[in-house]
Amino acid sequence: MFTSVLMIEKPLTSVDVEFVTGLHGTDPVSFVVLMQPRGDQDRLLRAIDDVALGELDEVVHEGEEPTAGGGAERALAHSVEALRVAGSQAVGRIVEKHPLDHLKSVVEETGADEVIVLTAPHFVEEFFHRDWASRARHKVGVPVLKLFAHSE
Repeated sequence: MFTSVLMIEKPLTSVDVEFVTGLHGTDPVSFVVLMQPRGDQDRLLRAIDDVALGELDEVVHEGEEPTAGGGAERALAHSVEALRVAGSQAVGRIVEKHPLDHLKSVVEETGADEVIVLTAPHFVEEFFHRDWASRARHKVGVPVLKLFAHSE
């Protein structure tokens, strides 16, 4: 069985689930989902990203994303259940501090074959190679795939 560590920052949409579960064709895939809710510390960067994408409504609703606590736990539970319904094995964890260190330890613990980072575009972070995928490539020792999350 192929094992993927899936880093997310918001609940998976049905399109996201279909996409990640179909990446390896008919081969069985097991997911370890790491939910890293984006905190208040990078609200300005998210607002800049939303403006760059022309998503002005998102700037107004920036504080409504899942954050640590109940919102993130519900988002994680929804995502894990959606992967299971799609026929994959899935477990999940909330990651609040040191996400890349946590990612590395999960990859080592599970013997993961790859890491998938599924986030909204973060232009400022990506430009300076400070996004999760760019930083993880230097840390985890397995292939890292960067995908953009969809909106419902």
